[in-house]
Amino acid sequence: MSAPLRVVPLDAAHERSAFRCASEALNRYLHEQVGQDTRRRIAACFVALDDEQRIAGYYTLASSSVLLTDLPESARKKLPRYPTVPVVRMGRLAVDRSFVGIGLGGALLADALERTARAEIAAYALVVDAKDETACAFYRHHGFIALPATPLTLFLPLATLQALR
Repeated sequence: MSAPLRVVPLDAAHERSAFRCASEALNRYLHEQVGQDTRRRIAACFVALDDEQRIAGYYTLASSSVLLTDLPESARKKLPRYPTVPVVRMGRLAVDRSFVGIGLGGALLADALERTARAEIAAYALVVDAKDETACAFYRHHGFIALPATPLTLFLPLATLQALR
């Protein structure tokens, strides 16, 4: 890799078919489904491109909500008593096998958090659904907190980022 990767919104010109990560479901999503989801405004997809315009990784973001009662008590007590809390959900995060081990997953997560925090639409947190314990550990390493009743669903309050600035 002679130039740093850059993260941009996915568009029709990006070649998706060569992307291969460890999860066939994530490969299939990028190859077959993401175009429909972005056209329908179900999700926004962002891709990390190398200097040859090859997709090194991607993630998706969508608006969502969580029930106030699903949050830990420490978070609930700081929020208004509305039934749901607005969040942004990162639905997918994947790194091509050729780019594993260089910190790209963490960089994509940081990019997603920054985009979410910059958005002009209010959201309390970034929420993720970890596919397994390894993914859960990745998110916990980056400060995410598990929901008490569903430990593979984790969140990071966006105020955490603002406090770091």
